[in-house]
Amino acid sequence: MSSFSISLPAKWDEFLKGLADDHDIDVSKVIVGLCEWAFSSPEYKMQFEVWLDKAYPSKGQAEDKASEKGEEETEAEEENEDEAEEEAHEDRDYSEDRDLKP
Repeated sequence: MSSFSISLPAKWDEFLKGLADDHDIDVSKVIVGLCEWAFSSPEYKMQFEVWLDKAYPSKGQAEDKASEKGEEETEAEEENEDEAEEEAHEDRDYSEDRDLKP
């Protein structure tokens, strides 16, 4: 079994430590039991993987989403520039028309 440290939100830390104290076992055994239960069924494991992919996309997916977002922002900026340019032309044309009237 590998050993590593994790940080838990306070509410889960208290809850898991409380369970460990109630059963007079180490909190790591509670976490191991939780993981064994959560991943005991292929269905549970798949549900967890789906949640994980949505909450924290894998590196390749995250890069793809960032790239798509960058492309969308670039397209939006280009559209805004085009609209501003069109408005400038319309203002110029209107000014020219006014100057031509007798």
